[in-house]
Amino acid sequence: MNRRRFLGRTGRLLLGGMVAATIPGTAAAIRTGKVSQTTHTPETGAQDISLFLCGDVMTGRGIDQVLPHPGDPGLHEGYATSALDYVTLAERANGPIPRPAGFAYVWGDARAEWARIAPDLRIVNLETAVTTRDDWQRGKGIHYRMHPANVPCLKAAGIDCCVLANNHVLDWGAAGLAETLESLRRAGIDSAGAGRDRAEAAAPAVLRVAGKGRVLVFSWGAQSSGIPPDWAASAGQPGVNLLPDFSPATLRQIAAQVAAVKRPGDVVVASLHWGGNWGYAVPAAHQGFAHGLIDQCGVDVVHGHSSHHPLGIEVYRGRPILYGCGDFLNDYEGIAGYEAYRGDLSLMYFLAMDPASGTLSRLRMVPMQMRRFRLNRASAKDTRWLREVLDRESRRFGSRVEAGADGSLVLRG
Repeated sequence: MNRRRFLGRTGRLLLGGMVAATIPGTAAAIRTGKVSQTTHTPETGAQDISLFLCGDVMTGRGIDQVLPHPGDPGLHEGYATSALDYVTLAERANGPIPRPAGFAYVWGDARAEWARIAPDLRIVNLETAVTTRDDWQRGKGIHYRMHPANVPCLKAAGIDCCVLANNHVLDWGAAGLAETLESLRRAGIDSAGAGRDRAEAAAPAVLRVAGKGRVLVFSWGAQSSGIPPDWAASAGQPGVNLLPDFSPATLRQIAAQVAAVKRPGDVVVASLHWGGNWGYAVPAAHQGFAHGLIDQCGVDVVHGHSSHHPLGIEVYRGRPILYGCGDFLNDYEGIAGYEAYRGDLSLMYFLAMDPASGTLSRLRMVPMQMRRFRLNRASAKDTRWLREVLDRESRRFGSRVEAGADGSLVLRG
């Protein structure tokens, strides 16, 4: 097995403190009827809605194999025939991984941060199908799936909503997507961005935070992230909520969709799977589209993902634009290539939003490092490296990242 030739989501090679941002200026979906409860005091204003966001969460393939109910490990990749190969690579790089690991194992130190900061909602990009189906997509180099019996892994993280408009949710066909949607529904986890037809794929997840208000989560994917164009949901076809382009016409369509459901005091999150896996450049089309979502569509948070590492952050008209949140959880340990980007490091993004104005009150991020398929708090050295990179990239958007107390980093708009 050639360790340097394992392929990424779009056929490319994969990689084998706390950040607080201050900007001037365990809830659940309404359809399930659940109300959030917490025994912790969130670090926000009394009426702020606090959100946890992150980049790609991939609990399939190698990670699925170490969970209590591993699925069929067979793969249809050019350089690996078994998901267990990824477990072997990770153990070769960093040591033994417990098997079976408990459902909470992979989240590691992240669970303590969730307990301490106590966000009202936890929203992730779930980049794997949740299925036992074997209708793998021919012509696609990588296929991710997690066994439905391992969904308690997501519950162990307290996830409220999974956005699904990405390039892996249909890796195992329309039946695999249907099983994914049903598995999440049974677990009481809301979803957005994929569905049994166009209307379901385009519908937002409507989440309520007790005593504070609602959060509307819209999810879109772009072909630039590797989503095949024929995955687009239509009137009679299941699929993802695929963006046709970044044009003014598309913005007008989104504005109408948001206006149809947004009420005064709602916080609107636009979750976008866009762009490539590596590199810090943000295309002008992405920035223009993000600004248009805020200017024309009533969006309050732009949540970008697909990049394997964090990108710069912009605050535009008081609203945060996370151009790329980087991978949060994956099975890429031990895979060589692109080490300069430090894909082993990830970020937990905690946003406090003022629902009255729709603006950002505070942004806190916690750096993590993946080791033995477990999230661990990043070292002071790695946190410093990440601060320098984020500062460099965020300056392009008029923001600064500075060191704060207790190993924190602060974003200055």
